[in-house]
Amino acid sequence: MLKVSCIHAFYGNIQVLKNIDLQVEEGSIVTILGANGAGKTTTMKTVAGLLKPQQGKIEFLGEDVTGLRPDQLLRKGIALVPEGRQILAGMTVMENLEMGAYHRKDNEIGQDLEKVLERFPILKEREKQLGGTLSGGQQQMLAIARAILSRPKLLLLDEPSMGLAPLIVADIFKIIKEINETGTTVLLVEQNARQALKISDYGYVLEIGKIVADGKAQDLLNDPRIMEAYLGRKSS
Repeated sequence: MLKVSCIHAFYGNIQVLKNIDLQVEEGSIVTILGANGAGKTTTMKTVAGLLKPQQGKIEFLGEDVTGLRPDQLLRKGIALVPEGRQILAGMTVMENLEMGAYHRKDNEIGQDLEKVLERFPILKEREKQLGGTLSGGQQQMLAIARAILSRPKLLLLDEPSMGLAPLIVADIFKIIKEINETGTTVLLVEQNARQALKISDYGYVLEIGKIVADGKAQDLLNDPRIMEAYLGRKSS
């Protein structure tokens, strides 16, 4: 579904991504792991069109989409839930959700909205509440729900569990798995490596802008080097 080839990306004169190659198969969950500053968010921004690569190629469903704007990519089926959620704090929950479908012209938006509110009952309870007054976990659910309403084929999730309580984190990962099971492919960046790998099919490890390891998620979870470096547990 997604193929990223030989991507080089910069912020000004500083090179952040160095020859990145990765693939995401349709129907899968793929996780990108790495320490702070490794280039995970930059990778997501590049795939989502927020940062234009200086070299390399991005293909989506067999089409070269390198350098397309975020709104163009959204219409093709790529939706990003950014780090920090970035909901519209001064708008209500319902208005935030409606913004997720702003580009759609079909007549099934109402039906999709009902499904989203069934999946996220807390949002239905608070649909008239301002987004900025929600808790962190509720804001994350709102950000994910808003993205779902764009009907993405590929959902990009950047640090969805950041700053959330453990019980809420468990809910978020359950929701991600459920979204995937309904047919949406997921590319996930996540500090909670163990939880991310448990629900993923494949994973990549980034260090200082380079991919240094990749493999099936279960293999990475069982790799002593990965366990020590990213899961905080030394091998015996």
